[in-house]
Amino acid sequence: MEAGHQPVMPDEVLGTLAPQPGSLQIDATVGGGGHTERILEAATPDGRVLGLDADEAAIERVGRRLARFGDRLVLRRANFRELADVAPGAGFAAVDGLLFDLGLSSFQLADTDRGFGFRAGGPLDMRFDATHGVPAAELLETLSADELAALFRKYGEEPAAWRIAKAIVAARPSAPVRTAEDLAALVERVVPGNPRQPRRTHPATRVFQALRIAVNGELEALQAGLEAAVELLRPGGRLVVLSYHSLEDRIVKQFLNAERRGCVCPPEVPVCVCGRSPRLRLVTRPSLTPTAAEIDANPRARSARLRAAERLAA
Repeated sequence: MEAGHQPVMPDEVLGTLAPQPGSLQIDATVGGGGHTERILEAATPDGRVLGLDADEAAIERVGRRLARFGDRLVLRRANFRELADVAPGAGFAAVDGLLFDLGLSSFQLADTDRGFGFRAGGPLDMRFDATHGVPAAELLETLSADELAALFRKYGEEPAAWRIAKAIVAARPSAPVRTAEDLAALVERVVPGNPRQPRRTHPATRVFQALRIAVNGELEALQAGLEAAVELLRPGGRLVVLSYHSLEDRIVKQFLNAERRGCVCPPEVPVCVCGRSPRLRLVTRPSLTPTAAEIDANPRARSARLRAAERLAA
């Protein structure tokens, strides 16, 4: 394992995904490759894994590090919103397991060229795929205060969204916000902490989250990825999702519950007329969270929540 990279809830992921020798698995968010490696080891000697990531650097890094698995690992640079097209094209049209780990990798947080985190700093880009979309700094330079405030509220659930947005717009003429350091410092000035109540997280955490989600269209991509996953899973196949904030987890929970119920008829309709059958059964009820020991060893895991479901017969 490369220095600094620790996969979150690795035992729980393997326990719920349950990869077997000869199985076909998809890791829709390769990241640092920690989960991918464990899945390949568990599926020895002939199980195969398709690994996706929108980040070209992640694909190159994991390809080098896991080269020993040969053609058992197939890597594709793609966002999981493209899963429905990419997986069949790579020979994974029907699979036994599918993992989404929705967190940033340690490598992305340490990337000084894209400004994912305020600790590493760097230009405010935040795109997973630098060839598509608009950098975060451009949003901060062009959106109105109302639009920025709405973005921070919607994707970051930030209570001080309006104050922060006004400050960003006011700073444009003399000191535009273009780097992670600029943004973190501005938020700290606008939202000063209470010295008697130490913060658990940096005051800019929600704003950084909101910008990253907006830049990458993450919530829309998640919905598309989940829908594709159910179509790709064989009966008995497992879907496992690790989420790290309430917006992601809400989408995952609602999706799994809808697929568990099947019927989408309004409550006032006495007999089902939609004809939809349940396609999933829940494997985790309630969701799983990291142990205290894991959080001590890897504080980034503290907000993780794992949900899993099994595909029912068609």
